[in-house]
Amino acid sequence: MTATAKGPAGYFPSIEKKYGRSIAEWKDLIRSSPLTKHRELVNWLKTEHGLGHGHANALVAHTLREDGGA
Repeated sequence: MTATAKGPAGYFPSIEKKYGRSIAEWKDLIRSSPLTKHRELVNWLKTEHGLGHGHANALVAHTLREDGGA
């Protein structure tokens, strides 16, 4: 039995399926952005890459947490 991902990572399978990029690719995009604030990054993913709010928020939260931010 495999554990179900909780928190932001719970969105990852649907993000990959819906937008056609791996989570690693999304994280690389977030990390390469000149933006650093959570809300700015979420809005950027929504406007520039067409992500829904929940998906953008999950990616940003997880990435910033990994990097010692949020």
